[in-house]
Amino acid sequence: MANPVRSACCVVLAAVVVVYAQRHSQQDSHIQYERVGADVTMKCGSMDWDAAVTWTANGTDIDESHLNGSYLILKNVDLSQSGQYYCYEGSSWHLKYQTYLKVGMPPKEPVLMCRSNNYPKGFYCSWHLPTPTYIPNFFNISVIHGTKDMVCEKDATPKNRCHIRYLQLFSTVKYKVTLTVTNALGKNFTTLTFDEFAIVKPDPPESVVAKPVPNNPRRLEVSWQNPSSWPDPESFPLKFFLRYRPLILDQWQHVELSDGTSHTITDAYAGKEYIIQVAAKDNDIGTWSDWSVAVHATPWTEEPKHLTTEAQITETTSVSTSSFMAPPTTKICDKGAVVGSGAMAVCWTAGLVVAAYSVLFI
Repeated sequence: MANPVRSACCVVLAAVVVVYAQRHSQQDSHIQYERVGADVTMKCGSMDWDAAVTWTANGTDIDESHLNGSYLILKNVDLSQSGQYYCYEGSSWHLKYQTYLKVGMPPKEPVLMCRSNNYPKGFYCSWHLPTPTYIPNFFNISVIHGTKDMVCEKDATPKNRCHIRYLQLFSTVKYKVTLTVTNALGKNFTTLTFDEFAIVKPDPPESVVAKPVPNNPRRLEVSWQNPSSWPDPESFPLKFFLRYRPLILDQWQHVELSDGTSHTITDAYAGKEYIIQVAAKDNDIGTWSDWSVAVHATPWTEEPKHLTTEAQITETTSVSTSSFMAPPTTKICDKGAVVGSGAMAVCWTAGLVVAAYSVLFI
C-alpha cells in the first residue's frame, strides 16, 4: 500500500514545478540589440496597452515620462542605456516581461592582413575591426588558391588569426582571402588577392648586440641572429639592413649587408652614445621586416691619466703656498705719513681692505 505522506509530497512538488514553469513561460526573457541613436519601443509581454505597469532598468525605476501606456519608449539610445529591463504588473508587482538591451553598432569593413614570416612553410592572416561595435561579432574567413579551397587553421591565441600551409611552392596562381564579419545589427566583408612571393616578410633579427672595440675610439662591433621563426636560412638566406645614429643627431646612417650576421661600424663619433637597429629580408622576394629592438653602445674611450711626476708635484706645492699672505701689521698705516683731516679714516679703510684681501686667499 502506498505511503499517503509520500504521495502528498509528490503532488505538492508537481504543483510547484507547474506553477514555476507557467510563471517563467510568461516572462519572455531575451536579448534585444539596438543601434546607437535608434528609437526603441518595448512591450510589456502580453499586457494590454492601457495596463498599469512599472518598468525598471538595472534595478532603477524608469520615470513615467518614458511610457506610452504600458509600452516603454527610449529615444536616441546610447551605450549607457544597455542593461537589464524588467516590466511588472502595477498592482501585484508580478514580473511580466524582461529583456537585456544591448546597444551597439553594425561592423565596418574589417582590416585584413596576410603575411609569410616562416617561408616556405606557409602564411598567416590576421584581422581586426577599425572601430568597436560594443556587441559580439562573428568572423568567417575563406582562402582560395585558384579553384581550390584551403583550410585556415584558427590560432588559440590570438583569436583573430589563422594559418595556411603552402601546398605548392613557387606557384604563379594567386591567393584570394575573403573575411566576413557579422553581428546582430549587420555584416561587412573585405577581400585580399595576392601572389605567394608578395607577402613574404621575415620577423626582425634577434639578439642584437653592440660593443665598443678596444683601442678604437671610432668603432662599434654589432652582431645579431636570424629570426627564430625563419625555418631554413641555408636554403632561403636573408640579407640585412643596419641603421645607426648618435643620440645627439636625428639623421640615420645605413648599411645593407648581403650576408653574415655582424658588422663593424668604423665612422662613429668618439665618446658619443649610439642607437642601433637591424632589419631582415629574403635575398630575392618579399619585403623588409620591421626594425629590431634598439640597442645602445658608446665607442671605446681612453681613461684620463693622473699627474704624478716630481716636477708637477713641486709646481703644485709652490702654487698652493704662494696663495697664503702674511697678516697685516700696524705699519701698513703710518699716521705720521698721512696728511689731512681724513687721516684716521684712510688708515682704517686701508686696514680693512688688506684684511679682506688676505681672507679671500686663505
